[in-house]
Amino acid sequence: MNIKNHFTKREFLLGAAGLSSMTLSGCATRTMLPEPIVLKSKIEPTELFYVNQYGPLYEEKFPIPAVDLKKVDKQFYRQKVDYFSEEEIGTVIVDTQNFYLYLIEGNGRAMRYGVGLGRAGFEWSGRARIGWKQEWPKWTPPAEMIVRQPELEPYSAANGGMPPGIANPLGARALYIFQGKVDTLYRLHGSPEYWSIGKAVSSGCVRLMNQDIIDLYGRVRTHSTILVI
Repeated sequence: MNIKNHFTKREFLLGAAGLSSMTLSGCATRTMLPEPIVLKSKIEPTELFYVNQYGPLYEEKFPIPAVDLKKVDKQFYRQKVDYFSEEEIGTVIVDTQNFYLYLIEGNGRAMRYGVGLGRAGFEWSGRARIGWKQEWPKWTPPAEMIVRQPELEPYSAANGGMPPGIANPLGARALYIFQGKVDTLYRLHGSPEYWSIGKAVSSGCVRLMNQDIIDLYGRVRTHSTILVI
């Protein structure tokens, strides 16, 4: 339901009565205007902003459901913050200590996203570049992961990987990190498991809520610098 357009039955009837009064008295010498009706939302403006920001995305190739914001700490919601950096505009900085990703906007500001980190997310750090971007990517678990989890064999490289979809571990978008021409196997990607944001999870690299990876994907250019600290 669209919260902005939601009225109670009483409010609707009051509004209809006021409109009727204005219409009937339109030709009279003296027009009696109804007192204005003030609609009070039960949701604070800031909270409403985030409800809309993390609402469902029906237009996607695979429709994305809304995020249950009660399961994500507010500090990890996407937001503009003060953040001084000498890195150039467009640089991505992943702060693995605090589970944040920053996109540098300049003038001491950045867009900040909450992230979840898997084992691979802690294993690599340094400076690299975003070598490739893909919408609704396939997922191919590495051989060492298949050794640990044999049930993933159907999604091996030899078997073509897991097709894209809402349950795919890479989510709606993926950014592939390269050093020179070498794939680091480090990924920034979406995830349907939004409740894992701000936490260390069992596997994967750097995960964002699907709504956030879509936003980041649209802002970041291929070959942009990424710094993982």
